[in-house]
Amino acid sequence: MRFLIPLLLLAAFGAQAQQPYEASAPLSWELKNARWFDGHQLQRGSLYVENGVFVAKKPAKVNRKMDLRHQQVLIPPLAEAHNHNLQTAWGWKQYADTYLDEGVLYAAMLCGDPANVAEVKPLAADPAAPDVSFVTACITSGDGYPLASLLREPSKEAAATQQQLVLLDSPEQAVQQWPAIKARGGRWLRLVLAHSERPELRERPEMFGRLGLKPEVADAVVRLAHADGLKVVVHVESAADFDAALAAGADVIAHLPGYANLLAEPPEHFLISDAAAARAASQHTAVITTTAATELFKLEPDALAALREVQRANLARLQAAGVQLLIGSDVFIGTARAEIHALDALGLDRATLLRLATQDTPRALFPKRQIGCFDPGCEASFLLLGGDPLTDLNQIDQPLLRVKQGRLLTRLAEVAAASSQLVTSTADVAPPKRTTGKKGGKTGKATTKGNAKPAAKGAKTASKASPQGAARNGSKTGSPAAKGKSGTKAGAAHR
Repeated sequence: MRFLIPLLLLAAFGAQAQQPYEASAPLSWELKNARWFDGHQLQRGSLYVENGVFVAKKPAKVNRKMDLRHQQVLIPPLAEAHNHNLQTAWGWKQYADTYLDEGVLYAAMLCGDPANVAEVKPLAADPAAPDVSFVTACITSGDGYPLASLLREPSKEAAATQQQLVLLDSPEQAVQQWPAIKARGGRWLRLVLAHSERPELRERPEMFGRLGLKPEVADAVVRLAHADGLKVVVHVESAADFDAALAAGADVIAHLPGYANLLAEPPEHFLISDAAAARAASQHTAVITTTAATELFKLEPDALAALREVQRANLARLQAAGVQLLIGSDVFIGTARAEIHALDALGLDRATLLRLATQDTPRALFPKRQIGCFDPGCEASFLLLGGDPLTDLNQIDQPLLRVKQGRLLTRLAEVAAASSQLVTSTADVAPPKRTTGKKGGKTGKATTKGNAKPAAKGAKTASKASPQGAARNGSKTGSPAAKGKSGTKAGAAHR
């Protein structure tokens, strides 16, 4: 079980067991003849990892030496900027390994509450887990979204007793409740705006639990948050909500207007104006895309096509203005991988799409970390793909290898446990010792006949551990990526 190939071949027999992921100890790596995505194109060369980060020189001791001279490509892990499936212990148990299967090692959960998130955080601290940023203050109106999906009986009385959401109906209430809101913790708040341009909807009983804050309340909360150094992500439905979020000073807008059309509005109702796009760029307001969530609503073909055209127009307008886009799916049973494919289908440039997924979004979620890169000092977290995702995006669907901060992530306990064994070193053949002493014989000769033998044996070991085909066998180190469609109505509970 000492060498790379036997360990990797074990996965051929164990993949179906679906054991939970385990992380090896932090390994030192030598990745020869590598190709990696730098945010724009593929680079070539050799990469080295030590103590969980990329380093400039080959480590003195190497645990894993791989020759990637074939078609394999390295990319940074993917990131999910908008979901809700990991913000409870139940959801974590159901979906955390799916994130690892799909190569999504960074995520943001946008509507948690302190009690549930407290149960999840110890699980998220495991090395064999995605890194997650949690929102624990989710703020809506007394009749706002997502009360309709949270309450068994949608009523003001039931809403008043729930503890998951913060309910505000006036700027004065925002000021009064601000100490309690801050006490929920976290560095982000989430506000809900939903059809804010249509106050008459509050008179319709069927809309209870599906609306959101009044714009003036959102303004007050953002001012309070920014004064205390907190950031705000704002859920929107319409183009008018988008404008209101910008007016309030949102740091991030969750949802591209036109991701859904629950009120059968004309498609143009969701078009972002040039002025709004320019304002978002000037205010450095990022936008989470969530176009994959459109599939959850099972629209008729013509209605779906109309929304897709609106999405293309909005994406083009935001990109032309220089707005930062972030990859987020809001697909409850899925991950960012669904969103990447949805944006690809909408025509987003492939290199731009991969940069958003592997660099821009991870760094937005964890701005103090050096991630999404292969330079010395960057965290050594990466995926090994079987081919070039710039020409075949489907390559992201089945990573051959998953590495987080130098640790191999695998469903095979044997592989995780044995991975730290030394398989090669910078001195593949140790030079014989020399001596000039009388007892050692003539100058330049080894003092004993056996001194050179261990080095020769070590060289043989190293050659076995780093065959040219090792990367191909790496496809067996984890289970195949989860198959199946991502879109079901289950995701609609927390848009």
